[in-house]
Amino acid sequence: MNVPPLPDSRTLVDALLATWPAADIRRAGAWTIRTGEGGGNRVSSATEDWPVTEADLPTAEAAMRELGQVPQFMVRDGEERLDNLLATHGYDLLDPTNLWAIDAATLAGDRALPMGVGYAMWPPLAMIRDIWTDGGIDAARQAVMERAPAPKAGILQRAGQDVGGAAFVAVSGDIAMIHALHVLPDVRRRGVARRLLKHAAIWAQDHGASVVGLAVTQANTAANPLYAALGMRLRGQYHYRIKHEEAST
Repeated sequence: MNVPPLPDSRTLVDALLATWPAADIRRAGAWTIRTGEGGGNRVSSATEDWPVTEADLPTAEAAMRELGQVPQFMVRDGEERLDNLLATHGYDLLDPTNLWAIDAATLAGDRALPMGVGYAMWPPLAMIRDIWTDGGIDAARQAVMERAPAPKAGILQRAGQDVGGAAFVAVSGDIAMIHALHVLPDVRRRGVARRLLKHAAIWAQDHGASVVGLAVTQANTAANPLYAALGMRLRGQYHYRIKHEEAST
């Protein structure tokens, strides 16, 4: 089997942002400004469109404050100059995050899943929404999923007769990005996460994607080893910079 090359870090971030979209996106000088509406850091952070200087920073800060948002930035691989600029101006490091990817065919394997334990659909069942809520994926974050372009799906996996876990998957180009993967605490270590990932890969193949990707914080010491054990490749990182004293007020 010929395995296509995996996307680089910047390509994965682009797919991540496309499949988990902000409520609004606009340009302000050298920046892309996102309106998050409570959907989390990813949809609320500014990114640089070209290398910025110190003179550009107030433009982004003013644009985010105008939206009622605390100024914060996503810093991607290769943006060390931006990172140093923000650190110099009192922006604290937040959520270093790994980007993982794998060939969809490799993750799908034999494409066989146990009968009657897994479902993929959009809109999602109320059961899926309940699982997300249990994992802190609240109404504002679920609204992000509603905004995401098709094809997309909520995936449910059971653990025997028990409700197991859920994930959201959406396609950008030939990349299917997995978001909001949550396994209920009572059924962990019963293979639910592995089946969710495999099911997502099968769904991705069926919807024209050849690569499966996802992002997970480096602090998640359960998920990162699992993704490595499944053969996923670490393709890069990103993190946020935020002024916590502004967040606290």
